[in-house]
Amino acid sequence: MSAFQIHNLSPRRYGHTVLWSVIVSILIVCVSAALGRAARNFKAALIDAPDVAVYLLLPDEHLGNTTLIKQNEEDTVRSYLAESANGPKVITLRKNEKWYVDLIEPLHASASQGEETPPQQ
Repeated sequence: MSAFQIHNLSPRRYGHTVLWSVIVSILIVCVSAALGRAARNFKAALIDAPDVAVYLLLPDEHLGNTTLIKQNEEDTVRSYLAESANGPKVITLRKNEKWYVDLIEPLHASASQGEETPPQQ
């Protein structure tokens, strides 16, 4: 049976072990801090910044340019005109505890350019 005996460890191997333990400890602290900061930024984006929340709440829509077109006075409902891979869409966000998507409505491509569409018969 093998047991760790500290008096058989050379000063060079001891220094090597301590150096690697310090490096790994610093790495663990840095990764934890980065993950904590990222989580805090995501939470702030969903609660405080609805302009960023549009992109975070709808990653599958592949949104490009978004423009705020309407908001109510209490700032609990916001409507955006968003360019997506499938054409322009109107996206409405509502705030309860945090922002969530209330409505996604696709538009015709000519509607986003301000052109009038002929009436359908």
